[in-house]
Amino acid sequence: MSSYQTFEAYGGPSEPYAAGPGPGPGPGPGAAYDPHAAETLAYGAAVPVMPYPDTYRPAYDLPGREHPAHDPHDLPAPPTEPVPAPRAGAEGRSERRKRARGAERADNAMRRLVPQALVVAFLAGGTTAFVAKDKAIELTVDGHPRTLHTFADDVTELLADEGVQVGAHDVIAPAPGTALSSGDEIAVHYGRPVRLTLDGEQREVWTTAHTVDGALRQLGVRAEGAYVSTSRSRRIGREGLALDVRTERAVTVMADGRARTVRTNAATVGEVVQEAGITLRGQDTTSVPPASYPRDGQTVTVLRITGTKEVREEAIPFRVERTEDASLFKGTEVVEHAGRNGLRRVTYSLRTVNGVRQRPRLVRSELVREPSTQIVKVGTKPMPTSVQGADGLNWQGLATCESGGRPDAVDPSGTYGGLYQFDTRTWQGLGGSGRPQDAPAAEQTFRAKKLYVRRGASPWPHCGGRLHG
Repeated sequence: MSSYQTFEAYGGPSEPYAAGPGPGPGPGPGAAYDPHAAETLAYGAAVPVMPYPDTYRPAYDLPGREHPAHDPHDLPAPPTEPVPAPRAGAEGRSERRKRARGAERADNAMRRLVPQALVVAFLAGGTTAFVAKDKAIELTVDGHPRTLHTFADDVTELLADEGVQVGAHDVIAPAPGTALSSGDEIAVHYGRPVRLTLDGEQREVWTTAHTVDGALRQLGVRAEGAYVSTSRSRRIGREGLALDVRTERAVTVMADGRARTVRTNAATVGEVVQEAGITLRGQDTTSVPPASYPRDGQTVTVLRITGTKEVREEAIPFRVERTEDASLFKGTEVVEHAGRNGLRRVTYSLRTVNGVRQRPRLVRSELVREPSTQIVKVGTKPMPTSVQGADGLNWQGLATCESGGRPDAVDPSGTYGGLYQFDTRTWQGLGGSGRPQDAPAAEQTFRAKKLYVRRGASPWPHCGGRLHG
């Protein structure tokens, strides 16, 4: 039997109802039932009332009225009519049959109402569980609040149900996964990227603030007296913005023997010098680059510079190239091509800084003449030590007398040199090359022997007698 069929007990149009006399303007005995003429029953008078609140409205939104508890088995008796006195004959039998049918209908209606009450009680229990899971939550997304009803168990489920997407830089309070209760407040703050250049140092930061001023406070930037590249009341969109902030700093400028301390948010040292009322002229500069960023507590010195240029000519030494020659005795070197130094013209800057002369600084170098390489022949021929007619003489005694035994000795006039004091013309006439004092001692003795064979001891008038001593 469906729930709709249970209402047939109250005189539905599916079948006639033999109503007896009763209160109100109902039809008379034996008349067919008219549903439009039926009496409107008072609330709770004829049907069981649900012992739970209306499921259409959440529990926290119902007016505070108490519903009387009802027992589904405690059903009201069907309306009764005064029993008329028995009538005689066929008319009396007809009335008794009508009353019997009416009593049977009332009994059937009572049996149908009992399951209906049980169904209503079961549905009322489910409604209570349904209402218990419904929660009133205030959700604020990026500053926009709204109140909603949800069956979500925690913050993560609520945001997913509402389609709120969050990223790594967004802030959720309370944290995702937190259990929900009715009346909770959930806030989602979207992160905004800011390319912040703070006192010359650039970095990427994220903020949940909606304005530049709020971002500065959130990032802990001291904004009092600072330069900010945009209005502090400007709103920051989800796409973020670039922000340049220069905080106020104290910088001391030393110039012309005087110190000046200024508080500034300037971007360069040059601007600080100007704010201190100091003018740079000519080659004047500062102890740190004028374009550098001024730091708090920094001392900048102004350098008064005067300068000139000086041009100098500097020699470039030639290089020596040696080649072997088998026609020359070992230890003999002959200069075949004399070398020549080159010439370089160099320009220097001479500066005076705050009255102190500085070290010359190279400005330009210019080549005037290339150096010429010196070519020297080096003998490889073994030096003979024997000369017939001169061997066996006291050549060591002669050398000691002439030069003190020194191969590189030169007389005060510069004319004679070597162990045996040859003049250059005699030396070269004996086959020597260059100067005698530059030749090895063995070669000098060999050529002295050759000279003795030619001229005897006459080339050494004062010491020649030592040869036989």
